[in-house]
Amino acid sequence: MIHVELHLPIRNDEVPSLREAVGWSRRDDDSPLLFQRCNFWAGARDTDGTLIAFGYMTGMGLEHGYIEDIIVHPTYQRQGIGQQIVKRLLDEAQFRSMEIVTVTYSHQHEAFYTQCGLLPSHAGIWRA
Repeated sequence: MIHVELHLPIRNDEVPSLREAVGWSRRDDDSPLLFQRCNFWAGARDTDGTLIAFGYMTGMGLEHGYIEDIIVHPTYQRQGIGQQIVKRLLDEAQFRSMEIVTVTYSHQHEAFYTQCGLLPSHAGIWRA
């Protein structure tokens, strides 16, 4: 069974490699700044020690947090690992009294986030 860990130690090259595995740009320059600026993160490794899942919470760290980049390696998708990541982030947000948690997602992922306990809202607007 895959174990999701809060503040899992992660090398600077691991998140870019995971991003690449799911077809996203690597963004190599984001590390280690990503870990310095986010409130907290969660990740998981396979039995070989390879990073297979990652996600983080960012924001002011007061009442509001924002979930970013829930990434699961394609080999491990649809096994509940992404939901474990989101739920671990939500649990930590609750522990830290972050009562408002938001996430921006593609419409195709709405069911995933509702299964994680989040509710869709149409109360938002984006810069054109």
